[in-house]
Amino acid sequence: MYHLARSLYLYATSKPGKSAANNWSEYSILLLGLDNAGKTTLLTQIKALFNTTVDPSNGAVGEAPASTTAGNTVPTVGQNVATISLPDMYLKIWDVGGQWSLRRLWTSYFKSCHAVVFVVDSTDLGNGEIEEAPKTPGAMWHGRKKSYVGKVGDDEVPETPWTPMTPMTPGFFDSGHAQGRLDECRAVLESVLENDDTQGIPILVLANKQDREDCLEVVRIKEGFIKKVFEGEKGGMVRDSRVLPVSALRGTGVKEAVEWVRSRVVWNKETRPPVMR
Repeated sequence: MYHLARSLYLYATSKPGKSAANNWSEYSILLLGLDNAGKTTLLTQIKALFNTTVDPSNGAVGEAPASTTAGNTVPTVGQNVATISLPDMYLKIWDVGGQWSLRRLWTSYFKSCHAVVFVVDSTDLGNGEIEEAPKTPGAMWHGRKKSYVGKVGDDEVPETPWTPMTPMTPGFFDSGHAQGRLDECRAVLESVLENDDTQGIPILVLANKQDREDCLEVVRIKEGFIKKVFEGEKGGMVRDSRVLPVSALRGTGVKEAVEWVRSRVVWNKETRPPVMR
């Protein structure tokens, strides 16, 4: 009975034509970004859009529509994971919580991931223009690596520079000021780019919430924010990267984002080989 059940399970979860001599590639994708950027909504929408539907009248297989309930999510505490099946591979997508207390966990995923999708909230970036110094009141650049630290006097030297992975004083990044969370988003994205384990892998930045009237246009996000980060001292190197607009809530742009990731992990498979299933 056990062997029968196991055989049925393997048959149900296998791809058509799959054999021991023809395994399928699995690539791990990291969904990162600040809390409330829409990562879990995006993952929910990806799962909905990449399911297939079967017409009960004739058995025809077709594409599934976008989810109408993708926005019914709660903040991620830890991680969510889902695997979608594409014609030539599996994509295993990891949605890791974006609260500052969880960001220190991100680095444990870097070495085994094949691409990073960094989601930004287009409605919380102010005018999208970053400067050489942060606009956050009471903050300053400090040290060779230009880490954020709290407000100090001219003669004081902070004991521990702040990094995007460590706790901060409540209200340090004030989403109420003109720049929204632009400075925080910049610092966190830079921390991802400068990590040794993300060197050489594709980076997709998704400008989410483009369906809202108060969103910042994707061209301004790209030119005023993302381009400056990637070309800055912490960008590290020439990268395989792109910026795309999406609405995770409505599902627009989601398929294009997944297709870009699919094509780039295949292109990069010699540098970071997939897991074979």
